[in-house]
Amino acid sequence: MSTFLDWKHITFAQPAFFALLLLIPFMIWWQLRSKKDDNPTLRLTTLAGISKEHAGGKAAFRPVLFVLRIIALMALSVALARPQSSNTTENIDSEGIDIVLAMDVSGSMVAEDFKPNRIEASKAVALKFVDQRPTDRIGLVIFSGESFTMCPITIDHNVLKEQIAQVKNGMITDGTSIGMGLATAVDRLRNATGKSKVIILMTDGVNNMGLIDPSTALEIAKAFKVRVYTIGIGTMGQALMPVQTPMGVQKQMVPVEIDEPLLRQIASETHGKYFRATGNKSLDDIYKDIDKMEKTKIDITSYKHYAELFFPFALIALICLALEMLLRYTVFRSIT
Repeated sequence: MSTFLDWKHITFAQPAFFALLLLIPFMIWWQLRSKKDDNPTLRLTTLAGISKEHAGGKAAFRPVLFVLRIIALMALSVALARPQSSNTTENIDSEGIDIVLAMDVSGSMVAEDFKPNRIEASKAVALKFVDQRPTDRIGLVIFSGESFTMCPITIDHNVLKEQIAQVKNGMITDGTSIGMGLATAVDRLRNATGKSKVIILMTDGVNNMGLIDPSTALEIAKAFKVRVYTIGIGTMGQALMPVQTPMGVQKQMVPVEIDEPLLRQIASETHGKYFRATGNKSLDDIYKDIDKMEKTKIDITSYKHYAELFFPFALIALICLALEMLLRYTVFRSIT
């Protein structure tokens, strides 16, 4: 039953047969004309005694024969037009890319040179990026004074997006450990099977903590053939930042310090690219550029299946015609 109600997926192979429906007005006209011609004329001197009489009995149901014929014609027209239910299936063959987002969550990421701040702006563009990579496995690593895997690489992007949404400052020890963040991200990709391995590393500071030096992490990335795109987040000069003071949290202008030489080196030696984001729009554009550079090959083959639906309509037409003939030569035989 649901197939007949789903008109969005129903087509007609021979719609020209709907022209038969044009016969219905002609049939109605002919029926009315024949009924008028068949009525005999009888002159009476008075209508007393018959004025209150009406046709009754079997004669009152005689129009049923004509109605059955009309229904039969309508059903036959639909059946000859061959209604079909179409269903399309797609076979997707892709060469996925394994990607890890390495996100800085240090205290300086709450600076307000991005709206509402750096960390929230980074989360927003990361979520959009994930939506643009439906066939890739993506993971999430956060780092500050140390690093932590929020989500291993996965094709379940709903789980990944939930983890990105939960990222905030203060989840781990404060500081900036670029080496630890990069090394942990590489470790997530060490046994990856995608056609390529990519890390997008975002930071707004200078490496000042961590057990692994950035140069060591860089060599590890090169050893596992991981391409690293680095993003320096922060405006030029100074940025407004909430700072803890004896008077409570106050907003102050603080210098923006990003180790751009290090980020350029990491990107260059791993065949990636370094970007500098100075605002929300430029950060969004950077992710769009990375999305274009890291293309995933997707082959989609569509298969369309048709199911014939004419039989129920043909059956209705046959039943109506058979019922008309049966009634005409039985119940209404004496008056036709």
